[in-house]
Amino acid sequence: MPRIRRGEAPSPARTVWRIGKYIRLSRDDGNEVSESVVNQDKILNDEIPGFFPDGLCQVVDTYIDDGTSGTTDLERRDFQRMVGDIRSGRINCVVVKNLSRAFRNSANQGRFLEEFIPLYHTRFISLYQPRIDTLLDPEVVHSLEVSITGFLNEQYAYKTSADVRRTFRHKRERGEFIGAFAPYGYAKDPADKNTLIVDGEAAQVVRDVFRWFVTEGMSKAGIARRLNGYGIPNPAAYKRAKGLRYENPQCGNNDGLWSPSTVARMLQNPLYIGVMRQGRQRVVSYKVHKRVAVPEEEWFVVEDAVPAILDRAVFEAAQRLHRRDTRTPPGRGEVYLFSGLVRCAGCGKGMARHTAKGHVYYQCRTYQEKSRDRCAKHSIRLDVLERAVLAAVQGQLALAEGLPEAVAEVACAPGGQPEAERLNALLAERTRELERVTAVLDSLYVDWRGGEIDGERYRRVKARCEERAGQLRAAADRIREEEKAAALEGGDPELTAFLEGGGVDRLSRGLLVELVRGIYVHGRGHIEIEFDFAAPAKGCG
Repeated sequence: MPRIRRGEAPSPARTVWRIGKYIRLSRDDGNEVSESVVNQDKILNDEIPGFFPDGLCQVVDTYIDDGTSGTTDLERRDFQRMVGDIRSGRINCVVVKNLSRAFRNSANQGRFLEEFIPLYHTRFISLYQPRIDTLLDPEVVHSLEVSITGFLNEQYAYKTSADVRRTFRHKRERGEFIGAFAPYGYAKDPADKNTLIVDGEAAQVVRDVFRWFVTEGMSKAGIARRLNGYGIPNPAAYKRAKGLRYENPQCGNNDGLWSPSTVARMLQNPLYIGVMRQGRQRVVSYKVHKRVAVPEEEWFVVEDAVPAILDRAVFEAAQRLHRRDTRTPPGRGEVYLFSGLVRCAGCGKGMARHTAKGHVYYQCRTYQEKSRDRCAKHSIRLDVLERAVLAAVQGQLALAEGLPEAVAEVACAPGGQPEAERLNALLAERTRELERVTAVLDSLYVDWRGGEIDGERYRRVKARCEERAGQLRAAADRIREEEKAAALEGGDPELTAFLEGGGVDRLSRGLLVELVRGIYVHGRGHIEIEFDFAAPAKGCG
């Protein structure tokens, strides 16, 4: 506690008490009406006049910590705000319903009542359990009754915490969801909050993200840009748009935009194939609320705990791609044809792509960037590599039976929408939202002209609506462009031709992802290809 120069304590006869009401509702209180914020406030308002018969008082502020534990002071925002107002002199009297509303930690209770309150000449009133007024009896805070009450309040918090942990453990073992908010792509079942059901709208976005990544070869940054271009809100903004009071303290002020890291987390989440993983973090104790990572072997993992959004083959293909180095240059939305596939046969490292004299090469990264003693100068020109891989793929396809059907399991997984249909539905949704925003703008003008709202509010709301309308128009234009491009391209023509039983005349990213596990470059341009469906094939440039 910082030391300050003590002033003269205020005289009770002439003090005007500036009151701060403190109210706390813990998650542990559940739906108890007696402890609700509204009920606590009503009790305080009814009882306060009895402590100030001369009427020399005014309620300056009400401090409310809703849904927070009383075991730590630092994590209670309004408690800290109240402490700051006591230090500044804004308030000089604190009123609570009882000690358990202010404290569930006996050590914090002792420091606050025995040190902080006297230091700042502040009056503390607790209405019940036990009744305290430090103006009438300053020594009451040192009494055995107050100490025992603090101890019992802390023990209640400990017991409640232990009971909750035990209940959560049983639910996790059974694969029941215990999070406050359903993961993106799912919603809580209205009939059972521990059961997740598929959210059709968000689930379609999940399927699109995996398809763009696995089949179309888009980078995570490119996927994020496409989603933002379509005007699709990110998971946090989507939850809030659904009326949920969602906040992520790690994200700060969420702007509603997708980022590559958000896309990456989605691509690695096994929940989309029905695998529930819980218990990956835990708090240190019921007093110390810092979250720490839990070793993976201690996680609760339950298969088939929720309905799957994706086919398992699609998810596994995404994991293989994610483990490869598929970084893209700034501004490029798609990965290169061989990104993450080409490796040096000598050191096993991914090969670096570079351009020299108008040609693109893949060269051993170890030799080029680290040490020429650790590996040989393995390299190959891109056009040579393309011809060699195409020839090897054509040769393997001639030998493999039933391969198109196996690849179709990944490339054409069930549950998605045809691209044209999906884009059309998305365009209709953005158009409807634009019409709603335009209607709000029209009614806003009428309200302002009629004097129902002032000019400042009119300008503020108008600016927000116009900004959103501009975003929606841009999104609609982007979707129309995508519709035209989709109509011209027809998806991945090489992969489509292969799935329909035709030959392969040129390579595509989608085709390579489905068929090739790795390409290893030896000396003198020799390559070895590891296929996903047959023995490795060797060839040369």
